[in-house]
Amino acid sequence: MSTSQDEIKLDASLDLMRRLPPQNCEQHLKDLVRLSPHLCEDLLSSIDQPLKVARDKTGKAYLLCDYNRDQDSYRSPWTNEYTPPLADGALPSDRIRKLEIEANHAFEVYRDMYYEGGITSAYFWGLEEGFAGVVLIKKEADGERGAEGCWDAMHVIETQEKAQGRTALYRLSTTLMMWLKSGNSRSGAMSNGGSISHQTQHERILTDQVTHLVNIGELIEDQENTMRSRMNQVHKMKHIFSELRTVEPSAETQQHEEFKKDLVQVVARRSDENV
Repeated sequence: MSTSQDEIKLDASLDLMRRLPPQNCEQHLKDLVRLSPHLCEDLLSSIDQPLKVARDKTGKAYLLCDYNRDQDSYRSPWTNEYTPPLADGALPSDRIRKLEIEANHAFEVYRDMYYEGGITSAYFWGLEEGFAGVVLIKKEADGERGAEGCWDAMHVIETQEKAQGRTALYRLSTTLMMWLKSGNSRSGAMSNGGSISHQTQHERILTDQVTHLVNIGELIEDQENTMRSRMNQVHKMKHIFSELRTVEPSAETQQHEEFKKDLVQVVARRSDENV
């Protein structure tokens, strides 16, 4: 088969996946691979799948993705160890690991503000100029309102320090996947869901390493709210958002600026503990 025909089949497969229920993504992907096995690698690298949850040796939950996988093992952001154990697994440098630890604690604050529960994981790695990372957020509906569903947010960010470290350029790529199923004897069953991706970049002032986390947090916060507003225009999407993610922080953290304040406090406290 010619390259052009492969590209047409790949584009058609990606377009189809965008229209299928995200909660069945894994099965749909297997079906596509069976239909076009020669496109397996391209499909696996191009299609985002719902996040899976694992627990490390301490019992702490963390999220799995390609960025914390080495061979068949996954690294916990809390213990920095692989499960199953992997002797020569890739690990971040000391500087990047410190940022990673601080980011995981900071985004736990973010998660509680906007999601009021769920699981977060952040993974960072070094680049030749700067560093990159991914922030993952998963929130499942608790079923208290007679609905089940899930929100998966994947934020991949590349950071490049410029102008002698006084500013930094951040490239952010975000994918949101969500679905919701509900039903009762009066209204019947309803299933809805979808996914959306968006890329953006911004240059921000940089004063120290803590500022990286503040800048990244603000960019992710703005990106999620912007994408949520766009999806809110889609028919019946409001019900999904009200179940899984709020526009404003929860009652005990109403002010937008409190996120930055809490983030800086968490990072400062962690830094003091490591001194």
